[in-house]
Amino acid sequence: MTAILGTAVVATFALVAVEIVAGYAGHSIALVSDGIHNLTDVPTLVISWLATRWARRPPTEEKTYGYHRAGILAAFVNSMLLALVAVFLIYESIQRLRAPVEVQTGIMLWVSLAALVVNGGITLAVHGGRRDLNLRAVWLHNLFDSLSNVAIMAGALTIRWTSATWADSAIGVAIGGMVLWSSRGILLESSHILLEGLPRSIHLEEVAKAMLRVEGVQEVHDIHIWTLGTDLNALSCHIRIPDMHMEDSEKILGGIKDVLAHDFHITHTTVQFERAGLPADAGLYMPEPVRRSGA
Repeated sequence: MTAILGTAVVATFALVAVEIVAGYAGHSIALVSDGIHNLTDVPTLVISWLATRWARRPPTEEKTYGYHRAGILAAFVNSMLLALVAVFLIYESIQRLRAPVEVQTGIMLWVSLAALVVNGGITLAVHGGRRDLNLRAVWLHNLFDSLSNVAIMAGALTIRWTSATWADSAIGVAIGGMVLWSSRGILLESSHILLEGLPRSIHLEEVAKAMLRVEGVQEVHDIHIWTLGTDLNALSCHIRIPDMHMEDSEKILGGIKDVLAHDFHITHTTVQFERAGLPADAGLYMPEPVRRSGA
């Protein structure tokens, strides 16, 4: 995937140069907007490329979790850059709506077609890795780029057939709005992960009840679940069990880990056992701890 991202950087650089030059030559704000938009793809692709490489690094004495969050941080930065660019594109397009100029539809049409080939190719290349939030940001970004290229082509044909020069500016506004909308989702998801929020697919009470079904578990409290990186969730909690030999408590711990891994895909767990009946001295994750029925 790192080789694909590296190739995408080079192809995007070339596309940016063609779109901006052609946009100015053809007086198309839609092409210039798309070119500037694609220019922001370069740092985002570079960040994603670096993050993909960093995520492979093993843990160190200082980075004991490794670099799993590198991709999440890259997605967060990329989404903020996209949001800023979207606002700029909308502003420039509105300015052009107020003062429309003649657009060279031939240049607009052929350059947007070339851009569609590049952006469509990148979208297909990273399609398989879109479960990774970092790569999903790249995939979504280039998917919308491809759609904007189709819109520019449609706009060029509309202007050629109807002389409606306002269509160029309207497409620019639409592209900006589309970019703003797409960046919002990535920004919210990446910030949620960086703030160590509960993974979207997991419900806290369901996890607690699943652990209570393990024989010997009497109470679960102080549960924390967060995302370390793509498909890597972690959990820490306190569990009350009766007095028993360590060998028996290890069996309970093994059962808890099996349930968490199988039912919730939580593979990094830290469980603190406490003797049942002692007063609680840890913060509860809900008004009352979850106890086995009848306990």
